[in-house]
Amino acid sequence: MLELQDVWVFIGAYGILRGVTLAVPTGAAVGLVGRNGAGKTTTLRSIMGLLPVRSGQVRLDGRDVVRLRPYERARLGIGYMPEDRRLIGPLTVEENILLPAWAMGLPDATKRLRWVYDLMPDVRAMADRRATWLSGGQQKMVALARALMAGRRWLLLDEPFEGLAPEMAARLATVLARVREAGLTILVAESDPRGIAALVDRVVTIERGEIVPDGSALSTGPGE
Repeated sequence: MLELQDVWVFIGAYGILRGVTLAVPTGAAVGLVGRNGAGKTTTLRSIMGLLPVRSGQVRLDGRDVVRLRPYERARLGIGYMPEDRRLIGPLTVEENILLPAWAMGLPDATKRLRWVYDLMPDVRAMADRRATWLSGGQQKMVALARALMAGRRWLLLDEPFEGLAPEMAARLATVLARVREAGLTILVAESDPRGIAALVDRVVTIERGEIVPDGSALSTGPGE
């Protein structure tokens, strides 16, 4: 299970997250929905350790990881797809995907890469292309593939459908459905809940850094 308990995050003197409590049961997919600036990205970055938590807990299967560095959290099996993709332009698609494996020294990187390619054959076809040659939608697919190299148990997705053409959005949705079938626990942040309604078990709304109490359930998937 992925849990946040009374998490407070500040940038300077301003509270960005204010007592966020959230749980994503093992094998479930939860949507974190809110307007731009509501705290969605901050929540994901805090889970990954990219922003310091002033107080509260971030727990992975009951273990508080607040004091762990980002690479230490990644080694626990958590992958992150940032909104802005953050690919390294001069590197090839395959090199970008392998970056987490190289950073963590994964012994089964080749096997994991083969699994990712089987899951995303469109990405396999681009393996030798440089990231700078890709469209925005293609870059999002590669960013997801990279997140899956580390994300063996948990996957954090920040606005994965933003700006995608319908055809590319459908491809991404198909991949995420297969990722769910593989048993990963997913937290996906989106501004528009309609784009993720078919993919998640429930939606949690965040406003001004606080979770809105009356989040809506969308279906009865794992963890419900």
